Amino acid sequence: MSTDTAVAAEPAPARRLLALIVPALAVGVVSALVLLGVSLLAEKLQDVLWETLPDALSVGRYSSLWMIVMLTATGLVTGLAIRAVPGRAGPDPATMGLVDPPLPPHVVPGLMVVTVLALAGGVSLGPENPITAANIALAAWAGRRLAPGAPGELWLALAVAGTIGALFGTPVAAALILTESLATAPGRGALWDKLFAPLAAGAAGSLTMTLAAHPSFDLSLPAYGPPHWGDLLAALVIASAGAVLGLAAVYAFPLAHRAFRALPYPVLALALGGLLLGLLGALGGHLTLFKGLDEVKTIAADPDGRSAAGFGAMAVVKTAALVIAATCGFRGGRIFPAVFTGVALGLCAHALVDAVPVALAVTCSVLGVLLAVTGQGWLSLFTAAALAADMSLLPVLCVASLPAWLLVTGRPQMQLREDGTALR
Repeated sequence: MSTDTAVAAEPAPARRLLALIVPALAVGVVSALVLLGVSLLAEKLQDVLWETLPDALSVGRYSSLWMIVMLTATGLVTGLAIRAVPGRAGPDPATMGLVDPPLPPHVVPGLMVVTVLALAGGVSLGPENPITAANIALAAWAGRRLAPGAPGELWLALAVAGTIGALFGTPVAAALILTESLATAPGRGALWDKLFAPLAAGAAGSLTMTLAAHPSFDLSLPAYGPPHWGDLLAALVIASAGAVLGLAAVYAFPLAHRAFRALPYPVLALALGGLLLGLLGALGGHLTLFKGLDEVKTIAADPDGRSAAGFGAMAVVKTAALVIAATCGFRGGRIFPAVFTGVALGLCAHALVDAVPVALAVTCSVLGVLLAVTGQGWLSLFTAAALAADMSLLPVLCVASLPAWLLVTGRPQMQLREDGTALR
């Protein structure tokens, strides 16, 4: 067959992309439903653990004693559950990123169980990593059976896009994350050809979640207004400070992991991790518990309600809690806790220099922390901008990202290899 004949035999780009719409929409909807189901179940269990049970025992809901007891018990129960479920709920979570190869399907139920326990028990981790891993596993399993000729990378991209779209309530976040990996990926067509199906999956996931739960990252911060020359200096300093705090967590990550792995039993590591998280909660207050999305809205609603020392302490406590939770064995993601750290640090900066606008301080701080913790430029920029929902901040954020990126590029990531060394 001649080259011209072979090319003519290939389907037209539009026809090839149209064939992907139905599976993309299906994967996006299912990904959102998995996230929604896990989130609702965790919320119901959280109400029992932190309201019904302490009220029945006549113990303060967020007293220091109850936080210590509950987090320790959560670690112990999670450790026992990991021992009992098939596949031990997946590999060491410290070695897993946001996007990883598919897990075996039999691991997914156990992974969801321990994720619910962590979310409900007050552990400082978000749902993004385990939910994305579960959706990738389910999409890959279904794809192999329903469309065995399709490349495995397709199902991974669709599941990631659907999950991220549902998490952030918009497909834009998924498109930005996948752009970094798809831009250099081999394959036919332009970048938008490669993004076509994931964008459809992300849109389906975000619309499903929006219609069902109405998620929002908007913190309702005071309006920023037009930028001033002094804001540029403040943005550069605050974003760099956020990156430094994030890097401190990144460098502490393998050290904490090594310390927990030195313990003879994983159950002991999780129980000790839970105890430490409870002690940190008693130190920083109950708002430093849980994944941080609801709690960050609480502290942002009253930017003058605490001193600079109070906000700074919350940022440090949440950072320490993130490192401990992610290295002792709990399953969860690092984006939402890092957002809380960034918001608290930004409010600390505003409290120190009240001339710095709240929206500027918060978004630049979140940008710096996320750049260090995730190593994802587009994700960090998008998340920071979404918190304020103010387009006038975008140019300042872009400028602030430059020194912060210089600080974090080439540095280790908050993810380890199987031998315990940090990825770069």
